[in-house]
Amino acid sequence: MIDYLQPIWDSAPLIAWGTAYTIGYALLGMVFGLPVALLITWARFEKIPVLAGLFGVYVSFMRGTPQLIQAFLIYFGIGSMGLDLPLVVIGTLVLIVNASAYLSETLRGALNGITHGQWSAGLSLGLTKFQTLRFVVTPQALRLAIPGISNTLIGLFKDTSVLSVITVAELLKIINDVISATFKPFTFYLLAALIYWSLCLVYEYAVHRRLEARYSKAYAR
Repeated sequence: MIDYLQPIWDSAPLIAWGTAYTIGYALLGMVFGLPVALLITWARFEKIPVLAGLFGVYVSFMRGTPQLIQAFLIYFGIGSMGLDLPLVVIGTLVLIVNASAYLSETLRGALNGITHGQWSAGLSLGLTKFQTLRFVVTPQALRLAIPGISNTLIGLFKDTSVLSVITVAELLKIINDVISATFKPFTFYLLAALIYWSLCLVYEYAVHRRLEARYSKAYAR
């Protein structure tokens, strides 16, 4: 048993670093993906000429193609343009462009879930349409969007594994390197699965449910 666990113990520092990278990429994807999603949602909701159509195609393409293909397109596309960006930046960009498309649909659905009476109330107070959207409708929509936004972040923890195909250092990439040295694929892929699962569980119980409970109570008031 000790001999079986020894490779895991020896590789623990590397795997810990890989896990930290995975958490970092997931958080960066959300932190930068959410503002992009807000911009996309606003442009499509306001039906801004040209932008609304372009963003509509963007969302459709990102939701309709595998993230693996998107990773290759971004990685080789940046290289073909002669840009020499760090892999950290490329990996984060892959997550941002995918997450922003899904988040924008979550936000758009939340905005559509706000009743017309809320718009009327804001306009009756003398607010402009944009002010009503910003100060009255958007805060309520964000409460409705909390479950979808949280689910996207949970998905980002798993989506970071795609980055291994473009040699970005994260959990799965390091696991693959360890497997090539130890020749124990089942052991380390199982370990990787348990780590991804643990990250999702920790987030779900530590953040996701608390946010839902908090904003549900606030909305009920």
